Amino acid sequence: MTLLTSADDTPNRNNARLNRTHHGRHAENHAGSEITGLWTLLRLMGRRDRWRAPIWILSLAALTAYFSNAIALVMDENSLSSMAVFAKNPVMGLITGPGYGMDEITIARFVVGMYGVFLMIGIAMMSITTMTRHTRAEEQTGRAELIRANVTGRHTQLLAALVLTLVMNLVAGFLMSLAFFFSEAKPDPFSSALLFGASIAAAGCVFAAITGVTVQLTSFARAASGIAGAVLAATFVVRGLGDMSAVSGGDLDWLSWLSPLGWSQQTAPYTLDRWTPLLLSAAAVVVLIPVSLFLQSRRDLSAGIFADRLGRAHASSGLSTSTGLALRLQRSSLTWWSIGIFTMAAVFGSFTGAMKDGAAGMPKEILDIMGGSRGIVDGYIGYMALYFAMIAGAYAIIAASGLRSEEAGFRTEPVLATTVGRGRWMLSWTLVTLLGSLWLMTLAGVGEGLGAAASTGDWSLIGPAVLGHVAQTASVWILLGLALALYGWAPRLQGLVWLVFVYSAGMAMFGQMMQLDEAVLDTSVFVHIGQYPAQDLSAEAVVVLTAATVVLVVLGVLGFRRRDLVTA
Repeated sequence: MTLLTSADDTPNRNNARLNRTHHGRHAENHAGSEITGLWTLLRLMGRRDRWRAPIWILSLAALTAYFSNAIALVMDENSLSSMAVFAKNPVMGLITGPGYGMDEITIARFVVGMYGVFLMIGIAMMSITTMTRHTRAEEQTGRAELIRANVTGRHTQLLAALVLTLVMNLVAGFLMSLAFFFSEAKPDPFSSALLFGASIAAAGCVFAAITGVTVQLTSFARAASGIAGAVLAATFVVRGLGDMSAVSGGDLDWLSWLSPLGWSQQTAPYTLDRWTPLLLSAAAVVVLIPVSLFLQSRRDLSAGIFADRLGRAHASSGLSTSTGLALRLQRSSLTWWSIGIFTMAAVFGSFTGAMKDGAAGMPKEILDIMGGSRGIVDGYIGYMALYFAMIAGAYAIIAASGLRSEEAGFRTEPVLATTVGRGRWMLSWTLVTLLGSLWLMTLAGVGEGLGAAASTGDWSLIGPAVLGHVAQTASVWILLGLALALYGWAPRLQGLVWLVFVYSAGMAMFGQMMQLDEAVLDTSVFVHIGQYPAQDLSAEAVVVLTAATVVLVVLGVLGFRRRDLVTA
């Protein structure tokens, strides 16, 4: 049988053949490379972060310049010598690091030893948020599916995010080296300043790789960031215990070598100037990136390695209210924060006995700061109350940013489509975060008190420890209020509250040592309440900070009610 084909059918057959050839080649190219479209997607990420990335990088460089110039301008040789004695205190070993070079102290060594770890934490936060923003958050909102529908490989988005984050770290580290070298501290040589910047960048690169793994584990961006943040906290504690042991002559100094923060600090710029510890950071990045790629290949798009548990067929009665929903959304995060803070407080409190036993051999400068030989225990507990207020402040800021995440993920719109108004929803979230901050500070006080009582045998320390920690909650609330006010009026600027947090923490911990004016110290939110039981509590400060928080929350609610909502 002969088939007759009209001439009009010829173009259609040719087009079909061309389409099949095109799609075949497209499928072949797509299957042949898991990183197809890497450069295109990297440019897209750079375009999205055209403001965010420079703000992060320049802020870190500016902090480095501020620390370097401020210390060089306000500290003379005598005060610097006094600070060298304080830097060798076990408490400062716990918080800041091993204090290399403090026997022959210089401005450069003081900046590196006392402020380096805080710059590392800052760059780690930059890496965690950047990685989560361009990977798991994209999958959670559905944008990654649209990207994968184009000519892109399975691993393109993850690798592009890694490249962007690593470049941000390297640029930030180099600019921080320049800011340090050209400061009033006049550090020399430049190779040591470059090592300082490289050590900070190395810590950020490690946590970029760690976040590359955590975003594969869960299907929620907030949980991925939380896991990476928990790893950061754990590495800080491990490093702190190792450095505290090293300063006090203990046998646990090897713990510092288990932490990425410890690897960077072991470079000891301007003292030992050794680059070899950074090989550990490089090795960690080299190992973690293939692990993240392997995990990504083992899961479906928008899913996590850990499967989501099925919820109940019917919601509990608690979810019928906006406050119950806010509590449910924050429950997991608050649980992990509670476990971490209580554990840290109990461990730190257990060193109280060692502080008391070693008070007789401590230099006079340390005893004066910590409350004298009789008040060394009270001074230590009061100082740790301030320290945990800073940790709880970080929780409050992160929790406040959850509001923006809910809105950006188009989950706020369905809530507001019910009888829940904007003000009621925001106030419900605020109430849960306020009480969560109070709960964390209470746990910190209980853990610190139990650890101190067990190590000293004085069980009367529990009450003052709890009271001193709980009283500091008002300084945490003011940061929460500022974050909520920014969310209400300018959500994109909400991250600026981190600058206030870092500045306030720096002033509270080092402002007095730097002999700054009282008016300058008062600009920190952490210095007004008093470090009880070493100092009297200021009820007036508690009332003023709480009232200011209420005002900021009200301003935030008013702004949220007036601006447009991010909708699908």
